[in-house]
Amino acid sequence: MRILVRVKPGASRTQVGGRYNGPSGAALVVAVAARAVEGQATKAVLVAVADALGVRRSAITLVHGTTSRDKLLEVVGDEAEIGSKLKQLLA
Repeated sequence: MRILVRVKPGASRTQVGGRYNGPSGAALVVAVAARAVEGQATKAVLVAVADALGVRRSAITLVHGTTSRDKLLEVVGDEAEIGSKLKQLLA
């Protein structure tokens, strides 16, 4: 399953949830404390999304958006369960 994510680096705390309506469609908002330096924010996003969806970090792959605030992630696992959790996070 592919998930669009909008990253907010440099936040006071890591938080996953909310909807960002961008040109590519609805994206999951992920705020991370890590700065957008040398891929630190991207790594923090992958860990935060894995925790929020209840999957291992190795089940999430960055498909597109290495240096962008808008990222496309590939999540491997039970699509029904992941879809349900994603729906709750977007609400």
